[in-house]
Parts: sequence; C-alpha cells; structure tokens
Amino acid sequence: MENALVLVRHGESEWNRLNIFTGWQDVDLSEEGMAEAHRAGAMLRADGRRIDVAFSSTLKRAQNTLRIILSEIEGGENVPVIYDAAMNERDYGDLVGISKEEARQRWGDEQVHLWQRSYDVAPPGGESLKDTAARVLPFFAKRIMPELQVGKNVLIVAHGNSLRSLVMQLDRLTPQQVIGLNIGTGAPLLYRLRPDGSVAEKRNLVA
Repeated sequence: MENALVLVRHGESEWNRLNIFTGWQDVDLSEEGMAEAHRAGAMLRADGRRIDVAFSSTLKRAQNTLRIILSEIEGGENVPVIYDAAMNERDYGDLVGISKEEARQRWGDEQVHLWQRSYDVAPPGGESLKDTAARVLPFFAKRIMPELQVGKNVLIVAHGNSLRSLVMQLDRLTPQQVIGLNIGTGAPLLYRLRPDGSVAEKRNLVA
C-alpha cells in the first residue's frame, strides 16, 4: 500500500453548531463533533492504513478530533504528533463571536459570503484565505512534505480554511474556483502524492 496524506477537518465545534464565526477562538467539540471524530477514525481503521506521523493546529477542537481519531486506529497511541499554529483556522477578526445571521444583517449577504469564501478579501481585522495560505503552505513544504517523501503516511487534522488553502494548492485551483470549495467536518480526504508534490490520486474515505 503506497503512502498517503490524509486530511481531516475537525468535528463540529460548539460554535459550528451555533453558526458563530470562530477563527482562533479556542472552542471545543460538540457531542456531534466527537461522534464525527470517532466515525473518521473508524473510516481510517477500515482503510487499513498505518499512520506514521500526525499534525494538528494549536486549537483544541482540532487536537481533540485528532486524539479521538488516533484512539480508533491500530497503533494510534504510538503516533508522534506535531502541533503548530501554522495550521490554525484563519483569523476572522471582527467577525469572531458573531453569528453568521447577525453578520449578514450587519454587512449584507454578499459581503459576508465574500469574506467567507474569497481568496484575497479579509474580514475587518482578520485574515483572508491568501493570508492563511501564507503560513500553511510554507509549513507544509518544510515540515510535512519531507515526511511524505521518505514514505510515511501523514495525517493532518486542522480547520476548514487552513485545509482549503492546502487543497487549493494540491488541486491547483484558481482563486475563482476556490470560492466553491467547502470541506466538511470529520470527513477524511486521502491524497497520494508524487515525489514532486503533484497528486497521483485523491479520494474520500467512506465508512
């Protein structure tokens, strides 16, 4: 079985459940989020792929998702884990703590959608996807890609936008195409990469 990169967005958080902008706020998983993490672990177990090293953000919703996933897979207790703020969710600035409905009422549907989905438009006081990519992609190149190049299976548990910025590069999406990209919570995405970083295979793991 060839080595792979597995990407998982954390399970539903308490603020996901309440439809509140979260960003770097350190909110934990909801009960459903914990269940999603267990299901993601079961999918990885069913795939039969050993995980050699895991990466996560410094935020507990991602860390706890990773902890649950590793509890579900064979040898998970022995997997080394690297936590780094480079993999944190994008900073939503002034939107943090505000419900998405309240934000739409305050700034309008079109503006809020632009802040959420565009590549280079940042919310007030926050980061754009381009800003997020500026920390995610160098970290991926420096710390994660070398693990893949020596044949290791790598698991990344992170956030919707940190993973969107990585998938944008892997899938070679344009700034216009990335607007339509959404990464669901607790749904493992598997890539096999060639030595040069290009994608040989991409598939969703299913239960």
